[in-house]
Amino acid sequence: MAIRSILKMGDPLLLRASTPVQINQILSPEIQTLIDDMLETMHSQNGAGLAAPQLGINKQIVVFGFEKNLRYPDAEPIEKTILINPCITIIDHHEEEDWEGCLSVPGIRAKVPRYKKLRYQGYSRTGELIDRTVEGFHARVVQHECDHLLGTLFPMRVKDFSNFGFTETLFPSIPQNPSE
Repeated sequence: MAIRSILKMGDPLLLRASTPVQINQILSPEIQTLIDDMLETMHSQNGAGLAAPQLGINKQIVVFGFEKNLRYPDAEPIEKTILINPCITIIDHHEEEDWEGCLSVPGIRAKVPRYKKLRYQGYSRTGELIDRTVEGFHARVVQHECDHLLGTLFPMRVKDFSNFGFTETLFPSIPQNPSE
């Protein structure tokens, strides 16, 4: 396992649509190593999630989950999930604005509208089908990470830029250094 560099907003690789992982490739050493590296990289930065495009890998793979997250101290725990070739179905079309940040947009937060409840499906790292219905912060994280697979970063979804700014100014109590 290795901690990899995370691409930052402005890198054109973050704007590409990702390609699906071939089902017969899920168990390959290449994909399994990528998943391990994604998890280690996400944890090293106290991330809630990470998508393969953030590492410059044009594959439909996202990882997310935590018991406690320093960057989102009020968020409920989310089961650690490796989601390959995700498909999202919106269940509740009402949107809710809440604060988001991104490891590819360090030091910035904004209120972003997201659907409150959804169903997501895809494959686990062992090729098993995942099928969950979630809401709240869990649904927000899934939408945020899956946006990366479409080449979309959270600032592209901001509707009101009066709710956009530096994390250290908006939330001085949130640690700025991932190792804190």
